[in-house]
Amino acid sequence: MDTMEENKRKFEGDKRDQVIVYSKAIKAGKRIYYLDVKRNRKDDLFLAITESKKKVNGDDAQVSFEKHKIFLYKEDFEKFKEGFEEVINFINQNMSSAEGGLDDSSSSFEAPNRFEIDFG
Repeated sequence: MDTMEENKRKFEGDKRDQVIVYSKAIKAGKRIYYLDVKRNRKDDLFLAITESKKKVNGDDAQVSFEKHKIFLYKEDFEKFKEGFEEVINFINQNMSSAEGGLDDSSSSFEAPNRFEIDFG
């Protein structure tokens, strides 16, 4: 196979990795989180999580977006889910009050004791 054909296949393969099968955007203040289900070259689905944060640069107020990505693969879903639930539960149980303490009883935020994620 010649170099041009190899490059074409590589480009088509890279392009295929970018196909979004399902997407969910979550707006949260100045940030937007994108949860994109993508299909890789082997036809396996994976999750691409992108944080996009709006930034205003300099005196000319030029707007740009800072992006951070994480890729999560099927074989890691269960461990990620368990760890994610654990840290969310920790935060919910130790939410700091307006005075800066760790007293749960004074917090006006009521969150469930368990955060459920179904990667089903």
